[in-house]
Amino acid sequence: MAFFLQMALIIAACRLVGWVVKRWLGQPQVVGEMIAGVILGPSLFGLLAPEVQGFLFPRDTRAVLFVGAQFGVGLYMFLVGLGFRTEHFRQNARSAFAVSLAGMAAPFLVAVALGPWLLSQGLFGGGIHPTQAILFTGACIAITAFPMLARIIHERGLSGTPLGALSLSAGAIDDAGAWCILAVVLATFGDGAPVAMKAIIGGAIFATFMLTAAPRLLAPLGRLVEREGRVTPMVLGIVLTLFMLSAFIMDWVGIHAVFGGFILGCAMPRGLLSREISKQLEPFTVVVLLPMFFTFSGLNTQLTMINSLGLLGMTAVVLVGSIAAKGLACYGAARLTGQDNATAMGIGALMNARGLMELIIINIGLQRGIIGPALFSMLVLMAIVTTLMASPLFEFVYGRKARERGELGALTDDAAAAPSKAAT
Repeated sequence: MAFFLQMALIIAACRLVGWVVKRWLGQPQVVGEMIAGVILGPSLFGLLAPEVQGFLFPRDTRAVLFVGAQFGVGLYMFLVGLGFRTEHFRQNARSAFAVSLAGMAAPFLVAVALGPWLLSQGLFGGGIHPTQAILFTGACIAITAFPMLARIIHERGLSGTPLGALSLSAGAIDDAGAWCILAVVLATFGDGAPVAMKAIIGGAIFATFMLTAAPRLLAPLGRLVEREGRVTPMVLGIVLTLFMLSAFIMDWVGIHAVFGGFILGCAMPRGLLSREISKQLEPFTVVVLLPMFFTFSGLNTQLTMINSLGLLGMTAVVLVGSIAAKGLACYGAARLTGQDNATAMGIGALMNARGLMELIIINIGLQRGIIGPALFSMLVLMAIVTTLMASPLFEFVYGRKARERGELGALTDDAAAAPSKAAT
């Protein structure tokens, strides 16, 4: 019974806060949903009305929310994979690789200093090696919210422009690298070498199979849909079964279910099948399941734990270090590969958004005991701040003047784009 009351509150809060930030702050709906998740947790709702918050979200019901959250974020990453376009890699390849590599290298250099320092402050879990702390911190700083990037590019009128293609290419390469680093961290965080080898070898075999053989094996499914002119319940059932199996395999080898969903999405045939699957699954996933993930994250976020000058200082260092490392490195790489100053600043602003991708990584870290609640809260705050600042900063350094020159069209108001265009 509590579940239905929880879901009513979660959906209503996420839609309302999402509407407010979209209407008054010009931010995508999903940014408000991220904030709504924190509001429903102990940081605000639990602080102002602890008895009511405890009644609505009793601890013994969080297992159900956890399952829904994992299902939701896994299915969303499957939809993101469906919208992933490899042609982005073929445009502006030199600049894209330079920007993405700089956007990875600089955060990891910062992580070399931040990781051991945060570890020495007791913010990581027990038994974490400094190398693991560096790798995990670097992945958190280096990640770019690829779906968020796609949504900003769509809304800001950048689709089809060189800047849009370059940013999407760099973001895709950047995220692939960060997820690989996270996979290595998860593989080494377990019960010794056999478990780590199982994760690394199993994950590599699965990814190789899905990206080479699976597209050919799945091609008849795409042709069937083209002949039928629609996705039948049987085809939808097959796709969802494949999703569940992919998520299970990646969980079983010791990495995480979201990898399975995303890789399967990348391997699925493009065309009517991918468009119709997205059309059928995206509304329920975004409106019902994904808010469960934001709320579950919010229930684990205790901003009140950052309750001393020392912790506030650490949070500021993490935030400033993350923004500077990512933004300045991407700006510098864009300039060195021939982009003008305004374009390079625009790229740096866009690449700094972290959004849902950051929340996925840190939730995995908290779930696996890599980080503690205080560092989790710091990184949630970093994800929200960097996501909130991306669109306004882009408009300030590039978009506004480009529109005045007639190089960009008016801002769009499409709040219901699929994950291939949607924000995270």
